[in-house]
Amino acid sequence: MAKECQIGRLVLSKSGRDKDNSFIIIDILDENYVYICDGDIHTLDKPKKKKNKHLIFTNIICEDIINLKATGNNIKNSVIKKFIQSHQVNKEV
Repeated sequence: MAKECQIGRLVLSKSGRDKDNSFIIIDILDENYVYICDGDIHTLDKPKKKKNKHLIFTNIICEDIINLKATGNNIKNSVIKKFIQSHQVNKEV
C-alpha cells in the first residue's frame, strides 16, 4: 500500500469527471482503491471509489477526521466540506 495513502489526507483527482477537485480519504479498500468524500457531491453516505493512481496526494491531513474515526464518533459532511474549503490547493497539475 502506498505510504501516502492515509485516512484524513487531502487529495486531488487527476482524472475523470471530478478532475482537479479536492477530496478527503475516508476509507482504504486495498492497495489500489480508496473511498473519497468532498462533503457535498460525494457525501459520507455515497463516497466515491477511486484508484490511487488517479489521485494526487498532498501533505495536508485532517486530524479531526482521524480523531473522530479513532474514537468511533460520526464524521459529518460539514466537517469535511469546511476543511476542504479552508485548504484550497493550487489545482494546476
